[in-house]
Amino acid sequence: MLIIHNDHETHPQPGGAGWDQLMANYGAFTEGLTKKGLAFLGDPLQPPMTATTVRTKGGKAIITDGPFAETKEWMSGYFLVDVATLAEAQELAGKIPSAAFGSVEVRPIMDMH
Repeated sequence: MLIIHNDHETHPQPGGAGWDQLMANYGAFTEGLTKKGLAFLGDPLQPPMTATTVRTKGGKAIITDGPFAETKEWMSGYFLVDVATLAEAQELAGKIPSAAFGSVEVRPIMDMH
């Protein structure tokens, strides 16, 4: 899984400066995945102020507004790609357009079989 983290102050926002170019870059990135024949899923996420956090204490769900932690960078999206090696996943992570505004965490999916 390629988990995209961005600084909300420097990452282009919808309708703002640099947004159209960023979206074009994402289009080219996903087209490249398709041309390589890689199976993938990916979606952007709404900003942190839309989040709620759920914790269970004593069997009761406690819901609070906002993300789990206050942080400058926030998880803004992901790609789940089917690749053979960690090196291939890391190479793809470096090509994700938002890596220029934050970071992309590469994390293998746990095999439960």
